[in-house]
Parts: sequence; C-alpha cells; structure tokens
Amino acid sequence: MTRPAPSRPALRDDVRIVDTTLRDGSHAMAHRFTESQVRATVRALDAAGIEWIEVSHGDGVGGSSFNYGFSGTDEMRLIAAARDEARQAGIAVLLVPGIGTVDDLRRAHDAGAEMVRVATHCTEADVSPQHFAAARELGMQTCGFLMMAHKTSPADLAKQARIMVDAGCQAPYVTDSAGALLMHEARARFEALVAEVGDDAWVGYHGHQNLSFGVANSVVAQEVGVRYLDGSLCALGAGAGNSPTEVLAAVFDRLGVRTGLDVGRLLDAAEEIVRPYLTRWPKMDRNAIVQGWAGVYSSFLLHAERAAERYEVPAHDILRRCGELGYVGGQEDMMIDVAIALAQELTA
Repeated sequence: MTRPAPSRPALRDDVRIVDTTLRDGSHAMAHRFTESQVRATVRALDAAGIEWIEVSHGDGVGGSSFNYGFSGTDEMRLIAAARDEARQAGIAVLLVPGIGTVDDLRRAHDAGAEMVRVATHCTEADVSPQHFAAARELGMQTCGFLMMAHKTSPADLAKQARIMVDAGCQAPYVTDSAGALLMHEARARFEALVAEVGDDAWVGYHGHQNLSFGVANSVVAQEVGVRYLDGSLCALGAGAGNSPTEVLAAVFDRLGVRTGLDVGRLLDAAEEIVRPYLTRWPKMDRNAIVQGWAGVYSSFLLHAERAAERYEVPAHDILRRCGELGYVGGQEDMMIDVAIALAQELTA
C-alpha cells in the first residue's frame, strides 16, 4: 500500500534557493574539496541566509569510486564539518539509487544531513520509493531529482513526479542535467509538474548553464509556481556550471521576489571565499555548449576531457557522440569506448 506523502515543508519566502556549490561543484573540483573549504563556504552561505546547503560527492553519497572519481576527503567528514558550521541552514545530500545505498543515507544522516535529494533518470522514478521511505523513517526532508528532464515529455515527467510524491517526496525537481532545456520547453515541464503534484508537494528546478538558460529558466519557474530553485556560488558545477546563486538572488531581488537572502553577502561569498579555491572556472566553452546542444549529462565533461587527452581525440567529438548514443548519468565509463572508436576512425 502506498504511503501518503508528507506535508510540504513551510516556505518563509516566495522561493527557496538551495545552494549546491559543495555537491554539484564537486564535479568541477574533481571531488577534491577540503574540510577548510567546506567550512568557509558553509559559514558564508549560512550568514547570507541560505536555508539548505547540499554537501556530498558530485555523484551523491557513495559516489567516491573508480568509475566516478575518488573524493579527496571522505564525504561523511565534509558533511559533519558542514553541519558543525551551519547555524540556521540545514545540510542536504544527494543520493542516486544504484550508486548510493540506504546504508550510505543512514551514515549521512548520522553525520548531520537533514535532507536527501534522491536522483533518478527522468523515466525511472520507480527505483526511488525505498530511499524515500528510509529518509522518512530517519525524519529527513525529501526532494526528488528527475534527471535529464529534456529526454521525456512534460506529461510523462509529471507522471514520474507523481510516483516520487506518492513514495514520500516533498519536492520533485525538473532537473536539467544537460543544460539543454529552452525556455518554452522548461515552462511546459514546470506547468505539468505543478498541475500534477502542486496540491501535495512543492516543485523544484535544478538548472545548468550549458546553453545559458539556467537563470532565465529559474525566472520562468518562479512565475509558474516552482518554489525550490538550485544555484551554486560562481556557478560552480558540472558542465558550464549551475545557475549562479549570487545571480539568482540579485535577479529575484530586482523582480521583487522574496528569497530571504542577503545579495551583498552572497556576492562576497562568491568573490572572496569560492573564487580563490577554484581549480576550474565553469564556462560556456565549446565542450560545455556541445553538452547542452547534444543533450549530454553535464558531469560527463571532465571524463570526456580525460579520455580525449588519453586517446588524442577532441573532447567535443566524444560528447557529441555520447549525445547521439543517448548516454545518461551512470554511463561515464562508456566514454572510453567512444574515445577508442573515434581514435580508430581517425586512423582508418
């Protein structure tokens, strides 16, 4: 028997901006965040009024592995450090079923995580119910990421959101993992989810900047009733990065939309805390644009660049071929096969 969904968490403002610098940003940092970087970033975000700060390996709890990249510092230690620094903000983690387990979720909760964002491919929400059930038993708040949202229709995406909500998800997300959604495409998905689950859950949006629509789509999302919006300081994230938290706060302030955030402090956090430790500034270069154009999972970027260097083929060609083949999150290892095939074509 399906459990009734928990009530929606209260919103103190018009929208809630969730900061994912210390999770999605892990991709751009090759999963090498240090404890001191996490502590400084959490202090700054907390002081600026951010309510939820996501901290974990870029591929979620349990993601530290050969396939996805080993963490420089154990993620449970980073979660605990974040919890120690936060005074008003809650700590969230990502969990991808098949990468992370319920045991990983329990360990993250013990370390201080109070929210889990369970992420599945946009057509595979049926793998998430056991993880939502475990989170509810732990008393955690819950969000659901429907990744690569451009790869299914608005109506079918809404049906997948309903599966998550019925399993205990308080906020299903339109997750534009490739940064591929144009504004009208994003709007159609936002409207479909709000119509399907809006009486039972808040709807969220997680955007990437590969085609430069992350912030614009966030404005569209707010206009049609989406209430959770993700950002990262300095856009730090996979691909061309996420919607910049500091830009979102400034834009919504100009629009008169309440976020509860201190724009000046977020600008200081981006410029004085995050920018000095960046090893890679997320940007819309050829490789990142190809990801949005071809609809390729944003976290493929560094994997493609490494394969390109090893097999002496262009990274953008690897990414374009991945788009043609329809690869999705979790298939990063397949890029080696793509690179080898391209190298053979070049020497044939």
